Amino acid sequence: MINWGFIGCGNVTEKKSGPAFRKVDGSDVVAVMRRDAESAKDYALRHHIAKWYSDADALINDSAVNAVYVATPPGSHAEYAVAAMKAGKPVYVEKPMAASFEECVIMAEAAKETGVPCFVAYYRRTLPYFLRIRQLLESGEIGEVREVKIRFIIPPYPSDLSRETLPWRVKKEVAGAGYFYDLASHQLDYLDFVFGEITEVGGTAKNVAGLYDVEDTVDGEWLHKTGVRGSGHWEFAAPVSERTDEVEIIGSKGSIRFSTFHFTPIVLNRASGEKIYTEENPENIQFYLIQSIVNYLNGNGPYPVGDFRSAMRTNWVMDKMLGRIP
Repeated sequence: MINWGFIGCGNVTEKKSGPAFRKVDGSDVVAVMRRDAESAKDYALRHHIAKWYSDADALINDSAVNAVYVATPPGSHAEYAVAAMKAGKPVYVEKPMAASFEECVIMAEAAKETGVPCFVAYYRRTLPYFLRIRQLLESGEIGEVREVKIRFIIPPYPSDLSRETLPWRVKKEVAGAGYFYDLASHQLDYLDFVFGEITEVGGTAKNVAGLYDVEDTVDGEWLHKTGVRGSGHWEFAAPVSERTDEVEIIGSKGSIRFSTFHFTPIVLNRASGEKIYTEENPENIQFYLIQSIVNYLNGNGPYPVGDFRSAMRTNWVMDKMLGRIP
């Protein structure tokens, strides 16, 4: 039985992830931690969890906890994940893996030194929607893949419009960067899963609107080891009328269009016409990834589809685009 302790129990744990840890066979949640003790207590009572803490070390060292879910903002991922691994407890970390590639390296070194598993919440690798796209590519539906293009454009969130209400996702010391780090990480990790690691990358980052101190517009170009070229444009301060969430994969015989966050129908376009595919998500969107990790840890399944090695590659790509790595 994998008995999880949560470090951080904010919004992501309410539906996306938290309930899945108990729905999966051989898994339970026995303790939660939040720096605000009352918030930790409230979460524990609402979700019928026996223990709550306001100190992460206390949770990590609880003998009833044998695996740790780090669900805090990225700025503290490395600290908590390393502490858990040094305590001999497998870790499941929210994405992105850390607030910088440098911190990912620290986590990776701890995983290698301790031999303790470290996984990152890139759950799109396990969702039927994205597995369908991979299946279409592997079956040669669009021939030889040549190029992938990402366009993600949204207006500011209401909380972005005042310095007094800025969310943690645009505070560099907490998030590592801005919305690009939070959202583009899903897209770039999935492309790593489909086309292999990215070996060359460049980009530019700008703060156009001046609503906060981190980037709000990013452009990038990259090359996968398989020869597939990629380009992306991300904009988080567009006019209110502008909303685009589209990825297009172009091959020698056609193309595939899909979205990352809205799960619009997958469109396969070939000379013979269009085909549309739709897929259902689980109630708790991280369920399949959590299930695969629990099964592996319990000795009942293969190694999951991604871990700290693939996740740190995504941080490297993003840091290259942001100009943090020469």
